[in-house]
Amino acid sequence: MRITILSVGNIKEKYLKDAIEEYSKRISKFCKIDFIQVNDEAIVENPSDKQIELVKEKEGEKIIKALPKSCYKIVLDLKGVMLSSDELANKLLDVFTYNGSHICFIIGGSLGLSNEVLQKADYHLCFSKMTFPHQLMKVILLEQIYRAFKIINNEPYHK
Repeated sequence: MRITILSVGNIKEKYLKDAIEEYSKRISKFCKIDFIQVNDEAIVENPSDKQIELVKEKEGEKIIKALPKSCYKIVLDLKGVMLSSDELANKLLDVFTYNGSHICFIIGGSLGLSNEVLQKADYHLCFSKMTFPHQLMKVILLEQIYRAFKIINNEPYHK
């Protein structure tokens, strides 16, 4: 089993890097985990709708180019399906069982994902109706992946 987290932009904050490192280490006991980062595009302050779409398209092209071959693609999308932690564990187990051994989670930049990336996705996942910074979303995603593996393996999760 293998999980790739493909995201837009670099994380500069040490506390987020530390959390990512910790959850990555925990997850590595259950599966191989990889990270792919593509650079975000510069955007002017108060961009027009056209400028926003152009940035999302450029970032989308980078994402599509960086996508691993033969993976099950799950995009983080505000319009996606909201799952409980147990339901996410079942989803991961189903994908690993029936759709192959490689899942790629895709986190867009601060403006979201392009329509082309959204259309290429096999599944649209929503964590909340609230918007989170995309850097923090990587930590939240990793924590939930770790929790899912603990659920799948019937292991306690220390809160």
